[in-house]
This record gives sequence, structure tokens and C-alpha cells, in this order.
Amino acid sequence: MAILSDTQILESWHKNVDPWADAIAEQSIPSRVMVTDQAIIHAVTALQPQTVIDIGCGEGWLVRALSERGIDVTGTDAVAGLIEKARSAGAGRFEQIAYEDLSASRITQRLDLAVCNFSLLGKESVEHVFATVPQLLNPDGHFVVQTLHPVICCGDKPYTDGWREGSWVGFSGDFTDPAPWYFRTIESWLQLFLDNGMRIEQMQEPLHPDTGQPASLIMTGTVI
Repeated sequence: MAILSDTQILESWHKNVDPWADAIAEQSIPSRVMVTDQAIIHAVTALQPQTVIDIGCGEGWLVRALSERGIDVTGTDAVAGLIEKARSAGAGRFEQIAYEDLSASRITQRLDLAVCNFSLLGKESVEHVFATVPQLLNPDGHFVVQTLHPVICCGDKPYTDGWREGSWVGFSGDFTDPAPWYFRTIESWLQLFLDNGMRIEQMQEPLHPDTGQPASLIMTGTVI
């Protein structure tokens, strides 16, 4: 069995730039259209930030949505193709920055809020993001993370941290080589905030209107 890693996540996304951008443009991911897109917009705008960084911004839809609401937003992503898609779509500033290169010297502006929307898939890369985000934020700044709900996405596997094989089930046949991902329990997610100098301010579980089950988990941390 191949050893799953953060490197494989990037390799997958480099291969799937076009189908991902098409899926977002065509609104072909039902859970996003019905629940999670509006959930993350609301979670961010409720905090009334003036300046935001979207880490792992992909093709930039959230940057554009927040920019339209008068927020100064910068999007970063490790994948050059996604940044090209984001820049060609219009509003917002975008920079190609790998997670491991994220730093206070690279992002010199101090910000009110950092957001990661379904963009924290790895292990070491995610740990680096959590260690770095407090350095990017103003005092009392917020870090908002939306991710798959650990209880719902665990399936029949043990509820313990560890690497999982990826899947494009439910997506178009244009996708290839699904990215692996590192599963974290709710306790482990919360511990990442606490270990990096943030207190948990809020947890939300947006419900899918058809199933009544959580479509995601949204966690908001505040720099202590």
C-alpha cells in the first residue's frame, strides 16, 4: 500500500484544476449549493472583519463573494493553475503560496480574520497553517475553519486520527487521482486551536435540509 502524504494531495490538485473550476462554476456540488457555501459566508461576515485571508482559496469563489460584501480579501493557494483561474475570474487579490511557505514575513499585512474552507486536508501542512495563522492576525483576530464533519465522514472506520484514501464519488468523470486526506476527530481539531494560542469561540454544524445530518463542521477560534 502506498504511503499517503501531503505531497500526494498537491499532486492530485495539480491534475484536477479544470474539473474543479468547472464544478464550482456549474454549481454541481449539491451540498455546497444547498448548505456549506452560505454557511461559511455567514460565519465570516457575522464577525464583521475588514481584512481577510482565504488560505487554500482554490479558484477563488469565496474571495469574490466576500469582496462583493465590501471586505478586503487576499486568497492564497499552492496550486498555480487554481490561482490562474482565480485571477482570471475578476475580484480579489491572489498569491501562489504553499502552506509550508506561509509566514508573517510572506504575508506582511496583519489581518482581522483567516479562513480555510474545506482546504485543510493534510497533516504537516495543516499543522503549519495553525502554527502560522496567529502571527498573521490582529489582536483578537479570528480563524474560521469549515471542514467535513468528523462524525459523519468517518464512515465505518475507527474514529481515530489517520490518513484516509480519497474518492471522487459524486463528482464528474473528469476528475482523476483523488487526493488522500488526514482524518481528525473533533477533539483533535479543537486541540489544534488550543495548542497554537487560540480559544474556541464558536462551533457550528450546518444541517443538510434533505438528510437532517450535519453537512460540515465550522470552528471559529480567537487569538488569545
